[in-house]
Amino acid sequence: MTVVEETVEQTAPVPAPVVTESAGLPDRPRRIGGPTRSGVLSLIGAAVSGFCLTVLLFGELASFSGALGFTVTAYLAFLAVYAVLTGLEEDGQAVRDRVMTVVLWTAATLLFSGLVLVIGFTAWRGHEALPYGNFFTQDMQEAGPLDPITRGGIAHAMLGTLIMIAIALSITVPLGLACAVYLNQIPGRFSRFVRTIVEAMTALPSIVAGLMVYATWILILGMPKSGLAAAFAISVMMLPIVIRAADVVLRLVPGTLTEAAEALGAPRWRTVWHVVLPTARSGLATAVILGTARGIGETSPVLLTAGFTAALNTDPTSGPMISLPLAVFNFVKSPQPAMIARGFGAAAVLMALVLVLFAIARVIGGRGPGHQNRRQARRTARASRRDVDRFAQLHAPGLMLFDATSPHAPSAKPSGSSIEEDPGPKPGETD
Repeated sequence: MTVVEETVEQTAPVPAPVVTESAGLPDRPRRIGGPTRSGVLSLIGAAVSGFCLTVLLFGELASFSGALGFTVTAYLAFLAVYAVLTGLEEDGQAVRDRVMTVVLWTAATLLFSGLVLVIGFTAWRGHEALPYGNFFTQDMQEAGPLDPITRGGIAHAMLGTLIMIAIALSITVPLGLACAVYLNQIPGRFSRFVRTIVEAMTALPSIVAGLMVYATWILILGMPKSGLAAAFAISVMMLPIVIRAADVVLRLVPGTLTEAAEALGAPRWRTVWHVVLPTARSGLATAVILGTARGIGETSPVLLTAGFTAALNTDPTSGPMISLPLAVFNFVKSPQPAMIARGFGAAAVLMALVLVLFAIARVIGGRGPGHQNRRQARRTARASRRDVDRFAQLHAPGLMLFDATSPHAPSAKPSGSSIEEDPGPKPGETD
């Protein structure tokens, strides 16, 4: 090869890279969630296919009958057809994921439908009594089963429920949270024993709790039936629920938070009070709500320990007292339409009362850890500004000056200070 040919070969132009049509298009993120056209069409096609297959099976091929069997068969056929249609485009893992998503959505829909049905049916049956003002302000002392709804009410049951649940909460919340903190912070054999007892008490029948309080408080100690005795029985039912739920919530607090607090020199009680409990405050509020929902709906302990009355009683230490669940039980067992309407109205009031208590607990509990509302954010900002001012004052030059007469005065003179030190008396001189 000559020198000229070698030079021409070295200076030959390099071919440009091939540019495809999609090179100039912007990158688009791949969609990994949400409904797609093919997914919606697969759901609709599977639902129609499952329904038609069930109609053919029940009407022509087999002698099946019954609405429940038809519904179950149609749903199973729908799942099978949907799995087949999804398998035409996706792999096995995606098919299982799609089918389980449909099953979970179905379960959630059934639960929500049941909740709406219960609330709607109770409110619809109780709408005859709810519009009347006397239903909330009067008791049943001067009203009988044959009286119209315009006479009598549930004021005695509402007040009794509020008094009983307030006393039960004042007993349950401190004891339950203290026991949960003990189980979480002090592990050992005794804590395992206490946790086992608490788990066993969660399945305790309510009638047993009522009998225990009736035997000890009324028979042995000779106390009368009262709202206080009913509150004790309700506390026995609420306590294991609160302890168990609070223990689970406290276990979710990261251990690094307590380790950091103890590394800074904080004692155990201060760590629990300022770190553990504020972090789990939202979950602890949920634990209290669960215990309240369990105790506010009890009937048999109240009947055993507080008795029954149709009059308003504001003293929880003496005299019989009635709660809303017990009033509902006595109202609906009557054959009179007015009494049944009062029973469903009392049940609607009970659900509203539980909703109000739930809202109050959520407001007190606040949001989860790391999430602050506006009021908490402003309070945190004010605390941060106070800390900044305090640190600035600690590092100010004026704080380096001490009184010369102080026994803790520094031996070295601060730099830049205009205060002259007293050399003191010379040898041989007197003050």
